[in-house]
Amino acid sequence: MTLGISSLTSALIVGTVNAPAVAEPETPVSYPSGASATRTSGLGFDTCTAPSRSALRAWRQSPYSTVNVYIGGINRACRQPELSRSWVRDVTAMGWDLLPTYVGRQPYCVNARGMSTFTKSDAYRLGRTNAQHAIGKAEELGMARGSALYADIEHYDRSDRDCATAVRRYVSAWTSTLHANGYLAGVYLHHASGLQDLSTSYGSAHYARPDAIWLARWDRDTSLRGWPNTADSKWSVHQRAKQYRGEHKTTNGGVTLNIDSNSIDAPVATVARRYRVTSSVSLNARTGPGTSYGATGGHAPGSTLSVICQARGAKAGSTSVWDLLADGTWVSDGYVSTPSNTGFSRALPRCKWPGQVSSTGPLNARSGPGTSHARSGSPLPSGSLAWIVCQKRGTRIDGTSVWNKLADGRWVTDHYVSTRSATSWSSPIPRCP
Repeated sequence: MTLGISSLTSALIVGTVNAPAVAEPETPVSYPSGASATRTSGLGFDTCTAPSRSALRAWRQSPYSTVNVYIGGINRACRQPELSRSWVRDVTAMGWDLLPTYVGRQPYCVNARGMSTFTKSDAYRLGRTNAQHAIGKAEELGMARGSALYADIEHYDRSDRDCATAVRRYVSAWTSTLHANGYLAGVYLHHASGLQDLSTSYGSAHYARPDAIWLARWDRDTSLRGWPNTADSKWSVHQRAKQYRGEHKTTNGGVTLNIDSNSIDAPVATVARRYRVTSSVSLNARTGPGTSYGATGGHAPGSTLSVICQARGAKAGSTSVWDLLADGTWVSDGYVSTPSNTGFSRALPRCKWPGQVSSTGPLNARSGPGTSHARSGSPLPSGSLAWIVCQKRGTRIDGTSVWNKLADGRWVTDHYVSTRSATSWSSPIPRCP
């Protein structure tokens, strides 16, 4: 990672974090309507300055599918002449996934000079302020709620235990503030400092646990398992990325970039894609994915829609696929110019609302919404993300009969998942059809 200077401003955003919250370490994400998480897997790269559209167009033939972008922070190194809302929209339309990183305050024992820092006493306040600023930058760039934003924490001297405590406090405030505003929290860490300290406090009730970690270890090994200083059971369900090679020049499509290389299986930015209404009459927008949900208005034929993701709902015409729009309403995909009008489109992510598993031990997943259904696959470790696609009534477990259907088709009781409600439905997650 390369670092530098930028200005720091912050909007008034909900979520005050002056001390640890009672819900820690699994603070629930308050997803608003129009929010959805996006995850990706494969190889990615990062450069100090966001590449031009033409460079990224040429690099579509590369082995990389994700590009990191430095969205802000007082210690961000490079100017970003390309980075804008239209750039984000255009490169997403090309097929790139984006990994947003914020280079904010660094621990006072950081192994670098001239950086703006935080201490043990102001870590909560600055972690909250940096998260608020990052949210503002993400919104300016068109990154929807549900996106994962990554705090850059550079290598530091972890023999200074007050400094290690400061890091935990900063990351906890960063995480809680992002969660309160509908974003997932990620952290970029060095394998010999930040990873070790956050792994040690993984189950601590004093600190909010981030949703994903991005490890820096330049050993050219792309594996997301077998890392030093943390167990494979921690951040284990689509929650890891690794920067496995430092700066090097690479050419694709005749364009050379100076990059770091990454292996990724983790949440990234959610960005709306534009499509047109193809119906000959006004297309109803509804409060959920089905005609049984109330209509909230209509979209004229030929008008442009901002589609966040797709989900399965009640069949309408030739398809049961519904599109979630940026305003939080739903339309039937059969009347939208997505690549497929009968099934899911590869260009669009499936809608997901992940929450951290809050059980003290591994959580059993089942083939259906209840304990009468057989156990299915490996249990979800404590702290892992349950990637929820919808909810349904099932066996009552300790005060709730709500069960979560996961993106892989399995089911877990909502009682042991950190969603907005511990006893009932959690908006905006839809009911399973």
